[in-house]
Amino acid sequence: MIPLAAFEEVIDASGVAARIEAALPAGVRGRQLSVRTLLAGMCLAQGDHRPAHLTRVHQALTALSEDDQRRLGVIADWKHGPHLLTYRQTERTFGLVAAALGKDHPDGLPSQALQAACDDLLEASIPGQFTDASTSLAVDWTDLESFSRPPPRGTSDCADPEASWGHRKNNLLRSQDELYWGYYLSAGVMVPEENGPAIPELARRATLSSCRHDPVRALAPVLTAMPGQGIPLGDILDDSGYAHRDAGAWAIPLRAAGAQLIQDLHPHDRGPKGTHDGAIIANGNLYCPRTPRPLLELGPLARTATREQAADWERKTAELARHKLGRLTADDADGYHRVQCPAAMGKIRCPLRPASMTLDRDRPEILQPPEHPQACCAQQTITVPPDLLAKTTQKHDYPSAAWRRSYARRTGAERGFATVKDPAASDIARGWCRLMGLAPLMLFTTTLLIVRNQRILAAWNTRQEENTRRAAQGLPPKTRRRRRKTLTALAAAPGPP
Repeated sequence: MIPLAAFEEVIDASGVAARIEAALPAGVRGRQLSVRTLLAGMCLAQGDHRPAHLTRVHQALTALSEDDQRRLGVIADWKHGPHLLTYRQTERTFGLVAAALGKDHPDGLPSQALQAACDDLLEASIPGQFTDASTSLAVDWTDLESFSRPPPRGTSDCADPEASWGHRKNNLLRSQDELYWGYYLSAGVMVPEENGPAIPELARRATLSSCRHDPVRALAPVLTAMPGQGIPLGDILDDSGYAHRDAGAWAIPLRAAGAQLIQDLHPHDRGPKGTHDGAIIANGNLYCPRTPRPLLELGPLARTATREQAADWERKTAELARHKLGRLTADDADGYHRVQCPAAMGKIRCPLRPASMTLDRDRPEILQPPEHPQACCAQQTITVPPDLLAKTTQKHDYPSAAWRRSYARRTGAERGFATVKDPAASDIARGWCRLMGLAPLMLFTTTLLIVRNQRILAAWNTRQEENTRRAAQGLPPKTRRRRRKTLTALAAAPGPP
């Protein structure tokens, strides 16, 4: 069980408790339960594998030692003697906090004060030695079902008016999405830098939004606000659900904030998508007009690919990179940059560039150049406007081997949600929290992520100690065996005698 002192340290480092206390109305009689103690009780309830119920918060606080109860105000001296905190006082303080952080007219998105409080709490749960360990984040969203039942057909009356219908993937045999009534939980999980040392995968940012809102547009301002808080953005790893949004909703604001995108392109965005000055637009880059069509239509490597198939795929992606127009300048103040023909850069051989024909024959050669060369073949360079590749361009060429290795880090977001949905720890299925409204649910979700970060840190420290012990004995670090077996491996396995 996570000690109380760890939660108190996070709450004090965030400065959230004092900020919320200042925003609460001053009553005639002082409250026995402070915001600091309430947040500690919420963390204790989640740390003890309890559901997000206020009764469980009250039980967690009253189960502390007598010294801790007096220190936190759970036991207070009243004029008739010691008084133990009641459930009604817990409910009253939580209601005041939720009202102070909520919106006067709820719309399914968190208020600025609520988002700032949750950001500060999550940031404070990251130890100092890891705050600058990585600027890369793996992002994703998942379902968070409301305890409220949806409104009956033909009406809009509901116990949780901020919730809405959403869709989620399921593990059933059918391929259709499953409808649910609730919210989208979006999170950004820290992952190692490219070729960097391993770090604990800690949840750094999270937000909650009604299913009537786009989770991508809800998370974008949370991430773009990080540089203003002194936290630079590095690699942002996301799947095709983020990449398929229009550039103004995701790609453009994140790049403006300093992030570099590493994302899986949606099938509708893959392959050739028109031309610009004769160059073929494909997968966020410009390619020679005579690039072989099969190379332009390459997709990501299948997970079941054999070693031979992977080697052939890497050879094709390397050949595709030779046909790409090379960038010559950085973006100017208006976002324009210039690129040059791959033959002029010495990557391929083309009769339209006589100097390239003197290159070694190990380079691809254009056997049939265009009869009527356009600007990309006739000019030394061409200008690329900022809106041409704004949606699909990213840090590495898609789907190159470098992209595949870097994108593999995105599974950190999947593991992050797996830990908060694990029935053995804290299952956020329907009934986990019976409070209605976005503000109460987001507060409990934040405390759950704090607890999750503490568990990840404890496991990380244990593993580092084990590796240190093994190193002292001259043994290599303990590694995990991959348990997944592909269909190819099962088919190749010998059958029973």
